[in-house]
Amino acid sequence: MDKISLTKCLVLGQLLFISFALTSCNNAKERLGLAKKPPDEFQVVRRAPLSLPPNFTQLPEPTPGAPRPQEGTTKDQAAVAVFGPRQAPVATNGQTVGESALLNNFGAENIDPTIREKVDKETKEINEDERNFMQSLIFWRKDEPLGVAVDAGEEQRRLDENAALGKAANEGNVPTIKRKRKALLEGLF
Repeated sequence: MDKISLTKCLVLGQLLFISFALTSCNNAKERLGLAKKPPDEFQVVRRAPLSLPPNFTQLPEPTPGAPRPQEGTTKDQAAVAVFGPRQAPVATNGQTVGESALLNNFGAENIDPTIREKVDKETKEINEDERNFMQSLIFWRKDEPLGVAVDAGEEQRRLDENAALGKAANEGNVPTIKRKRKALLEGLF
């Protein structure tokens, strides 16, 4: 090979190596303009569409740095972003004008105002029936009554003894009936 062509190949190889090495570095990519720069999502602002005034001769003089009148203030923009656009005016019956018109179109303006209570009552009855059936399947034993059963005969005897001895009626232990604990399969057969 010729000395000049060998030098050209070496220089070309070195240039290719340097270009690949530089493009793999982030700083080099940015400096060479090869890095992607997406827009900052916090700096992106939606602009209101341009609107033409009805009369061009009465255009207001623009003031530099003033907010655009179509956009409103940033407070208004934030309120629209959080709460949505302003609500429609409310009619006399607590509905918006649009809701009233829609109900009138479908003939639903004379609905029963207590319909929610009726539906809730019926649903509650259905759920209670299902719950009672399921409770009887799962918990087939009857619940034991709450509280303590007082043995009436023994209590009368205790009160008579306290009265004969001159003691207060609330002195001493109250006799109770102790319930017998049932076995696991007791009462099935």
